[in-house]
Amino acid sequence: MAERELTVAIVGATGAVGSEVLRTLEERVFPVGEIRLFASARSAGERVEWGAGALRVEDLEDATFDGVEVAFFCAGGAVSAEYGPRAADAGAIVIDKSSHFRMHPDVPLVVPEVNADDLAERHLGIVASPNCTTIPIVVALKPIADAVGLERIVAASYQAVSGGGKRGIDALSRETIDLLNMRSPGGDERGSVFPRRIAFNCIPQVDAFLEDGSTKEEAKVVAETRRVLHLESLPIAVTCVRVPTFYGHTVALTVELAQPLDAADARRILREAPGVILCEMGDEMPYPTAADVGGTDAVYVGRVRNDPSHPRGLQLWVAADNVRKGAALNAVQIAEILARDL
Repeated sequence: MAERELTVAIVGATGAVGSEVLRTLEERVFPVGEIRLFASARSAGERVEWGAGALRVEDLEDATFDGVEVAFFCAGGAVSAEYGPRAADAGAIVIDKSSHFRMHPDVPLVVPEVNADDLAERHLGIVASPNCTTIPIVVALKPIADAVGLERIVAASYQAVSGGGKRGIDALSRETIDLLNMRSPGGDERGSVFPRRIAFNCIPQVDAFLEDGSTKEEAKVVAETRRVLHLESLPIAVTCVRVPTFYGHTVALTVELAQPLDAADARRILREAPGVILCEMGDEMPYPTAADVGGTDAVYVGRVRNDPSHPRGLQLWVAADNVRKGAALNAVQIAEILARDL
């Protein structure tokens, strides 16, 4: 960690991820000297609690990043594309949570428990943080990949509405209240948040469809998992499902290994893995659920068992808070590593 205090900026500070970054910086006692908050004109002028006082949110359109040393970008890809290079040119290290830079060859895509060494590579002053579904997958599978190798991943994700930001949370709340009061759910705004009703429902579509029938979310998870694990040709199949929970993404994983690995040995490896909490039968939490992991930092792994359909198969159930570890914490962990050299 840096010995001196740093000037930090958060772009998208009033959103779900930006608010969690601010909270995480305070909880982990990141060496913040001055902090500046940026958001759209709609949120400019708001006051946000910080420490014993409050910070005023600045209009991003008027932003200058002079003197900023670490800038967290927690808004959409278009914002990162326009303002990320400006912040980097002004001398800031940009840590971007959007998808815009994730596959750029000169931008490291980093999960600290998995590929922190990639931060030492030459870059453009920008570091990308992966998708909130990719992060728990790679944290859980990295120690197994190191031990016996991976030949294929099949994943089905069950993703909370907070993956759609505050509007997603509001949509589930509104639709649930409407249905419980015998009203037609959602009103005219529903379609602009999720493609179908989310309350008491599961939607096998996260983001827009591509020509091959997969979605953008599924394509992101495939490409990012390969890049973070340094397995560029690894076969991966993913189905992403939006479910009516507020926080916590869960993933059912079936993996084919390069060498046989008994489930008992896999559990032993996972017990020692950084960032992982293993849940086992007989424990107080025999397996993790979305409700269990909200507000926590770890990637939880349970139901580790051999796949009876394949001699080198392994099945796992993975859960993590998508806003915390899947977004804000991962970005702050990256900043903590980079801060050592600032």
